[in-house]
Amino acid sequence: MSKDYNNPAFKKLLEKLQEESWQLELLISGFAIFGLFTAYEPIITYYNEAVATGQEYKRAVFTVTRISCIILIFSLLIHVLLRGLWIGALGLRYVSGEIDYEELNYGQKFTKYLKKRVGSFDKYIATLENYCSIIFAASFLLIFYVLAMTFIIITIGSIGSNFIGSDWLPEWLSIGFGVPLMIFMVIGMLLTFIDFITQGFLKKKKWLAKIYFPFYWVFSFITLSFLYRPIVYNFLDNKFGRRFSMLLFPLFIIIAISFSLHYNFSNYFSTENNSNDYIANRENYEDLLDEKSGFVDNVVIQSRVIKDNYIKVFVPYSERIENRIFSFNEGLKPKKDIRGLDTDIIVINGNNRITNRDSLRREYLSTFNKIYYTKIDTSVVKSDFIVSHTKKGTLGFETYLSTKNLSEGKHILEFKRMGLNRDNDTVYFGIRKIPFWYYPD
Repeated sequence: MSKDYNNPAFKKLLEKLQEESWQLELLISGFAIFGLFTAYEPIITYYNEAVATGQEYKRAVFTVTRISCIILIFSLLIHVLLRGLWIGALGLRYVSGEIDYEELNYGQKFTKYLKKRVGSFDKYIATLENYCSIIFAASFLLIFYVLAMTFIIITIGSIGSNFIGSDWLPEWLSIGFGVPLMIFMVIGMLLTFIDFITQGFLKKKKWLAKIYFPFYWVFSFITLSFLYRPIVYNFLDNKFGRRFSMLLFPLFIIIAISFSLHYNFSNYFSTENNSNDYIANRENYEDLLDEKSGFVDNVVIQSRVIKDNYIKVFVPYSERIENRIFSFNEGLKPKKDIRGLDTDIIVINGNNRITNRDSLRREYLSTFNKIYYTKIDTSVVKSDFIVSHTKKGTLGFETYLSTKNLSEGKHILEFKRMGLNRDNDTVYFGIRKIPFWYYPD
């Protein structure tokens, strides 16, 4: 089929498909909007989990997924709205035909103005058709733009960590190769951005085009633009497409701002305030967590009101915790860090047996219990954290504290940790304060 694109029969088929494409557009938009709204909440949950556990790669993936989801929802909703208006206009044309300005019997001044500004009803339908088709195509083009920006940031970050900040490369090689490569990438990123917002200005000037071409060639692979380049140039080869393309960058900003808006109902408090001596945020109480997600992303106790003879304390695992344990006990740091993506495929290797795993786990927990501790009011409470997980599978550390010596009323549970400053002196940090009330049955 690709070899027959100049065939008149193929062109006739394309024209027929163009005329009927609105049906596919509405079908795809409807299913996509439903799927995106269904997927949005799980995406937020996984994003929050990645933030809480310090999984930076997972966080980056779900950040891009979240942004893409927002863009598609926003643009496809506009498409469905305009396409519905277009269908309504077609139905009205069947009943009423063209606009008869003489039948309206307005004054000459208004009739002349309306003929100039409103014009033909058929022109209005054609304009709506153009907007609908372009918005539908641009909806998915915007996702490629998001991916392009993501890949550029990942490439620059990789150069910084794997070359300039590398521990395994000689300094002369990491600086001599990494710094020029980083300069090339930064300059290329700026030139690509300028060329994008100016709709190809750098390609139009002869001497600028020669300078820009090497950057353009490299960034076409980094941004995957070779996949969607024909759509971009099809936008830019007509006046209507160029005008719409000018709106893409402001559209990114508008979408970002619109989804970050929230209403402040107080000058001093909000639902985002962390728990402390005088604020009780529900994210620190297990019985108040969202039952759908069931995800624990903060230090939690079982309830605001404690009726039991114990307090359950659960601390979700994060890579930051493990890094701190390694800094306090370097003997626990493995030669090969296996954190990150893994597979369930088992590779048999007799020389890769891990010995003393149980004793190392005990040492790991012992180090955790030395670093992290709890206080109730002003007294340190002895705790013995073990590794556990919630019903929904959140991995973490769990302990139970006795309430035998507590008086009835309000108390403050404080979760703290030890740390080392630059002089390797021990310092103490407060992680979370959680207020609760003790009223035994």
